Amino acid sequence: MTSPDTAKPVIAATDLRLTLGEGEAAVEILRGIDLQVAAGETLALLGPSGSGKSSLMAVLSGLEQASSGSLLVAGEDFTALDEDALALARRGRIGIVLQAFHLLPTMTAIENVAVPMELAGDETAWDRAAQELESVGLGHRLTHYPAQLSGGEQQRVAIARAIAPRPPLIFADEPTGNLDATTGDSVVDVLFKRREETGATLVIITHDRHLAEMCDRVVTLADGKIASDTAKVSGAA
Repeated sequence: MTSPDTAKPVIAATDLRLTLGEGEAAVEILRGIDLQVAAGETLALLGPSGSGKSSLMAVLSGLEQASSGSLLVAGEDFTALDEDALALARRGRIGIVLQAFHLLPTMTAIENVAVPMELAGDETAWDRAAQELESVGLGHRLTHYPAQLSGGEQQRVAIARAIAPRPPLIFADEPTGNLDATTGDSVVDVLFKRREETGATLVIITHDRHLAEMCDRVVTLADGKIASDTAKVSGAA
């Protein structure tokens, strides 16, 4: 497992809060999160439904704007950005793997990986997409559409899409939630292997304690706050 560089946090959140709704209908989802994640670290956000872990991922990844607090992500002050600026800030910095895959059904596997990079101006998009799909074991499925792929294969395409631009930070939200146990284990192996090969920081949102224990560190959320923050002892299995 890659040793994280604790001197260079890729995420630095201080008193991060998220409130949805207004007035009497307001609900405080995140209630003062303090969190630093080192470059190269693998971190699991663990907690039951409603604990705030997916909301925290949305804020940390720039998909949701925090209501207050400080948040630096890959050197960018996310709390100073509006929705459009956050979308630009994610480009090249953040890769996201979601439970529901979110592949475009009218695009082949290679198109799903290459087109976002091509639209971002990457002239090597198609070559890199092919290489990344080969790396996740789908070199023989480049021209297949999502409907022609199994669930595990679709999630591998989603992993390839997230990692191909070489972002320093990857988020995975319940990446095995729609897969059976055997397929899920295979997908997790691919995700961790590609993360280690690229040196990216990986944050996994999960309720699966076995998956969480594969990470360098486990942060448990409860009621919108960090309930515990435990690092794996160096050298432990």
